[in-house]
Amino acid sequence: MNLTDTLSAEAANALASDVASDLNTNTSKFQSMINSFFGGFTWSKVIAAGILLILCVVFIKILMHATDRMLKRSKLEKSVHAFVRSAVKLLLVFVAIMLVAGALGINTSSLLALLSVVGLAVSLSIQDSLSNLASAVLILSTKPFRVGDYIEVKGKAGTVLEIGVIYTRIATLDNQIIYIPNSQITSNEITNRTAAGKRRIDLTVSASYNCDVEAVKAALLRAAQHPKVLPDEPVFARVSQYKDSAVEYALRVWAPADAYLEVYYDVLENIKRVFDESGIEMTYPHLNVHTISEPPAAKQAM
Repeated sequence: MNLTDTLSAEAANALASDVASDLNTNTSKFQSMINSFFGGFTWSKVIAAGILLILCVVFIKILMHATDRMLKRSKLEKSVHAFVRSAVKLLLVFVAIMLVAGALGINTSSLLALLSVVGLAVSLSIQDSLSNLASAVLILSTKPFRVGDYIEVKGKAGTVLEIGVIYTRIATLDNQIIYIPNSQITSNEITNRTAAGKRRIDLTVSASYNCDVEAVKAALLRAAQHPKVLPDEPVFARVSQYKDSAVEYALRVWAPADAYLEVYYDVLENIKRVFDESGIEMTYPHLNVHTISEPPAAKQAM
């Protein structure tokens, strides 16, 4: 063997020795970690852990039943019940796991650290979903709207069908179903059109300058007579503006929130019928053109 071969063999032997040493060290550390984590199982520990597990299951069922009874008696929205039940059950299961692990001799501090790392990794991967979940809890707790309300959020308007964990589901007037992420709802302006229970209907009508103002106002008041118009709220009918070709009138009536569109269109149709019966002219933009004829003397001069 020459010198080069001898050096290569020595280097290979040294490398193999280092790898074997590192492998033995890592194996010893792994075995030590396993022994430290589990602490060694015995039959007495297994039996005690089994009995404790059964007791925990029974205890969880009793507490969940008590939680359901408390939720039924509470004034919380039904949509909140699922969140409360899930949170209570998750907490009880976590406590049960820690108790059983301790009974088996498992190092609970290491288990807790492991669960913390796993929880952090999961939370980072689903942070958008957690944001929507937190927004759902915020919506259900602050109650800017409820199921059945007509709302407008981020240019989308409709009746709330469901406040879910991730999305809020609304139905538009033409029955399109829209799913809006809860985080977008809480970060934008929310318009609730039914929360007050009543809404004001604003209509603008134009009439000719030749029509008597009091006659037009009386006609508008007759047109506003509707069975679903709120009788306790005054009906407003006044001149609002003088236009180039007509006088503009404002008509304002109040209606229940759930009958807003019905009253709106019925009153709008009544205005045309009452105006026709009263001989009131509903004008539209127009332009009057006046022609000036030349005198005979001017024509002869030309």
